Amino acid sequence: MRASLWRVFAIFNKELLQLKRDKMTFGMVVMIPLIQLMLFGYAINTNVKDIPVGVVDHSQTALSRVLIQTVQATNVVNFTQQFTSLEQAQRAIASAKVRAVLFIPKDVDNRLVQHPSVGLGLPESVSETVTRPIAQWLVDGSDTVIASSIKALRMMPLNELLDKPANRTFPTFEVTLFYNPEQRTAVNIVPGLVAVILTMTMIMFTSAAIVREQERGNMELLITLPLSSLELMLGKVIPYVFIGFVQLFIILGMGHILFNIPFGGNLAALALATLLFICASLVLGLVLSTIAKNQLQAMQMTVFILLPSILLSGFMFPYEGMPIVAQWIAQCLPATHFMRLIRGIVLRDVELLNMAMDLLWLFAFTVIGLLVAAMRFKKTLD
Repeated sequence: MRASLWRVFAIFNKELLQLKRDKMTFGMVVMIPLIQLMLFGYAINTNVKDIPVGVVDHSQTALSRVLIQTVQATNVVNFTQQFTSLEQAQRAIASAKVRAVLFIPKDVDNRLVQHPSVGLGLPESVSETVTRPIAQWLVDGSDTVIASSIKALRMMPLNELLDKPANRTFPTFEVTLFYNPEQRTAVNIVPGLVAVILTMTMIMFTSAAIVREQERGNMELLITLPLSSLELMLGKVIPYVFIGFVQLFIILGMGHILFNIPFGGNLAALALATLLFICASLVLGLVLSTIAKNQLQAMQMTVFILLPSILLSGFMFPYEGMPIVAQWIAQCLPATHFMRLIRGIVLRDVELLNMAMDLLWLFAFTVIGLLVAAMRFKKTLD
C-alpha cells in the first residue's frame, strides 16, 4: 500500500510539473472562471435600461415635451433621435437605429384631459373611445426582452406628470409590436443561433488547422510546396465556407418548418452577410492556430473566444443592457455584427445599405485577420 501511494504521488507530481510548464492550460484554468464571473456579474443584465428610442411629436407643445421627459425619467428608455413622420420612424426601427418610437398625436392635450388617470372622475366602465391612450409606442418586437421592457410602460401612471392620483385600469400608452407581435422567443433565437453555431464550428475547424499539420507530420510537405503563406491560408479557409452555408440553410430551413420562423429578407443579402461572417470567423481561427502549440491549446483558445461571443453579441441578453465597456468589447467580436445583420435581414427585411457599417467591419476584420495569419505562419520547422 505504501509503495502504491508513492507511485500515485509520483504521477501526481508529474502532472503538476506538466501543468506548470503548459502556461496556456494554466492560464485558461484561471481565466475562464474569471471571465465568466466578470461577464455574468458585470456585463450581463436582464434589467434593461436606457434603450435607444426615437420620438415622433406631432403636438409640439409644452405638454408633449413634459411627457417625453417624464418617460425618460423612468430610465427604461433613452430618446436618442427625433423623427418628423411615422414612415421615417419605421425605417429607423427596421434598420435597428432605434428599438422603439414614441408617437405623440396632435390631440394629446384632449386625450390627456379625457384620460381617467388625471382624476376626471369618469367611471371605470366608460367607453374606450373616450379613454383613448394618450400616445403610442411602436416597438421592435423581434427582441422579446426589450419588447417586454417597453410594454411595462403601457400602464405608466400620470400622477407624476399632473400631480393627480393614478388609475391603472386604463392604459396610458398603446403598444404596437412589429415583426413578432406574439412575442415568440423562437423568432428571436433561431436567426441568432446561426451566428452562434457558425462561430463555434468555423473557429473550431480552423483553429487547429496549422497545429494539426504539425502533429501529423505534414508540415514538411507544405513547406516544400511552391505556394506563399497567404495562398496556404486561403486554401485552408475556402473549403469551410461551403460547410458554413450548409449549416445556415439547415438552421433557417428547419427553423421555418418546425417553428414557423418568418423569412422576409433578400437571399442575396443574406448570402453576402453570411459569407463575410464565415470568412471573419475562419481567419480568426487561423490566427489562433498560428498561436497554439497543439490541438488542445487550439480548443482552449476557441472556448476563450466562444464564451464572449455568445454572451456579449446580443444572442441571449440585449446589447443595450450592457455597460459601455462590455459594449466596446462586443463591438470587436464578429458575432455581434452578424447578429444584427441576420436578424435585420431575416426578420425585418432591412436593406444592406442601411447596415453597411456592420458589413464593412466584417470585411475589414477578414482582410486584417488573413494578413496577420499569413505573417505569423513561417514556412519553417521551428
